[in-house]
Amino acid sequence: METQDPIDPDLYQRAEALLEPGEIELVGIIVHTELGSDDEAALHETTIEIGELIADHAGVDPKDTYVYSGNDDTEFGLNQHQGRTLDGDEFVWECQQLLREEEFKIVFYYEADTDQEGLVEAVREDGYTVEPVAESG
Repeated sequence: METQDPIDPDLYQRAEALLEPGEIELVGIIVHTELGSDDEAALHETTIEIGELIADHAGVDPKDTYVYSGNDDTEFGLNQHQGRTLDGDEFVWECQQLLREEEFKIVFYYEADTDQEGLVEAVREDGYTVEPVAESG
C-alpha cells in the first residue's frame, strides 16, 4: 500500500503507538471527519458504519457483532468503543473518537490479518478521508 505523509503527524504517531506489540498484532486507520461536538448521533452512526466495514474485511459477518462502549468499565474512556462478536464476545475492532481542532477523528485498530487495502478502499468509497496506520519499524 502506497504511503503518504500523514494528514496530522501528531495524531498519526499517537495511533501508531496504539499498535505497539501486545497480545495480538494490530493495524489501523484514522478516519478524518468534519463532525463536531454537536454531531454525536452522526459520529455514532459513522463509528458503526466503519466498524461494520472492518468486520467484513476481517472475515466476520457484521450482523454477528455489537458495539461495546464500556460505560461501566474503568478500563474504557468516554469515547472509546469496541466491536465484538455476539458469539464468544471476541475482539473485532476498537476505536477512539478524538476531538481535534473542533472535528472528530476516529482512530480504529484491529487484527493485522484484516484486508487492510480493501478496507481503506471501502472506507474511501463511502466518502471518508482515511489513512492506514501500521506499526513503524
